[in-house]
Amino acid sequence: MAPAPDTALPAAPAETAPFTVPAAAAPPRRPGPPPRPRPRILLVSTAGSVTALLLLVAVGTGLDQPLLIPPLAASMALVAGAPDLPLSQPRSVVGGQLLSALTGFAVLGVAGPGLWGAAVAGGLALGVMMLARTPHSPAAATAVIVAVTSPPFWSFLGLLALASLLLVAVGLGAARVTGRTYPVYWF
Repeated sequence: MAPAPDTALPAAPAETAPFTVPAAAAPPRRPGPPPRPRPRILLVSTAGSVTALLLLVAVGTGLDQPLLIPPLAASMALVAGAPDLPLSQPRSVVGGQLLSALTGFAVLGVAGPGLWGAAVAGGLALGVMMLARTPHSPAAATAVIVAVTSPPFWSFLGLLALASLLLVAVGLGAARVTGRTYPVYWF
């Protein structure tokens, strides 16, 4: 019996030659540099970064305590320049800095101040941040600073928390002005 006229039979599979070689896939494209930012984003991000760091100097001067340390400048560069990265989120900026400082103090308590302990503290800080899901590369340097300089525990942690929160606050303001999304997540 013949099939109904409106019902089509499946097509027979195409036959291939027994020794055909499939066409080689194109090699993956290598990523290039990031796109150039729009002028408004460039200006506001740079101004936000300068503002945040000047605020750290002003608050530190008012408290007669150094508040601007190199890792915080690197933290602000992430917050202002790449606000969508996990490294830039408030959880990572504040949590990463504080956990790394605590790691530095722990190593300091065991090894005392010095470069050997600082190297260990910087490396361990990475593991602690990864475990806590608070990745923030500049914070590893905070652990190193703690292990080398042996700052007072409570005042250093308090000032570091204040400074980290100021960076996040300025990042929030800059994001509002540019229309960018920051933070992508809080916790």
